[in-house]
Amino acid sequence: MLEAGSESYWNTNVARHAGILRAVPEGCGAALDVGCGDGLLARKLLGRVGRVTGIDSSSEMVVRARELGAGARGLSFVEGDFLTADLPAAGFDFICSVSAIHHMDFEAALTRMRGLLRPGGTLVVVGLAREASPAEWAAKIAAAPAVRITKVLRRASGPDGMPVAAPLMSYGQVRDAARRLLPGMRYRRHLLGRYSLTWDKAAGAEH
Repeated sequence: MLEAGSESYWNTNVARHAGILRAVPEGCGAALDVGCGDGLLARKLLGRVGRVTGIDSSSEMVVRARELGAGARGLSFVEGDFLTADLPAAGFDFICSVSAIHHMDFEAALTRMRGLLRPGGTLVVVGLAREASPAEWAAKIAAAPAVRITKVLRRASGPDGMPVAAPLMSYGQVRDAARRLLPGMRYRRHLLGRYSLTWDKAAGAEH
C-alpha cells in the first residue's frame, strides 16, 4: 500500500497542498477532491480524514489514482463529470479542488460544491485565472522571476496525461462571482500563479 501523504513530485499545484491540508476541519469524516488527477492530494487527505472520495472526468487519471491508492482504506475514486455525477447532497465535511474548476462552468461547479458540503464544513478551491487589469498584469510580471527560480530549484514536474485548458475568467471575475455565491468567502492570489477561495459553510445552512 502506498503510504498516505507520500509525494513523488512537486509543481505549482502541489505547492498549495499544505495550505489545503491545514484547512481540513477537526473531526472531518468525509472529504471530496474535485478534479483529483492521479489522486496525490486525496492520498494526503487520508492522514486527516476518515473517508476520501476523488472524482475526475479523465479515465486515464482515475485508473492511475486507483492504482496508486490500491489498498488504502477509506479511499475511493469516481470517473465522471462532477456537475452530473451521483454524489450525496450535503455529504462531505470538506471539499477541495486544485486547478480543475476552469475546466467546468465556474458558477455551476461552485454551486454544486456548496450543495455537497455539510453545514459547518469547509470548501477550498485553488484555481487558475487570466490577467485582465493592469494590476493583475503587474502582479504577474513582478512574480515571474521568483516563479521561474522556484520551479527550477524544486525541479517542477507532474504526471503525464493531465488534461489542460486555458482559463477563461479573469482574477477579478473569479473573485466577484465567488463572493456572490459564497458569502464570507476568503480570496487570495498566490505568488506561483494560483488563487484560492476558502469558505466555511455556516452551521444550519440549507444550501
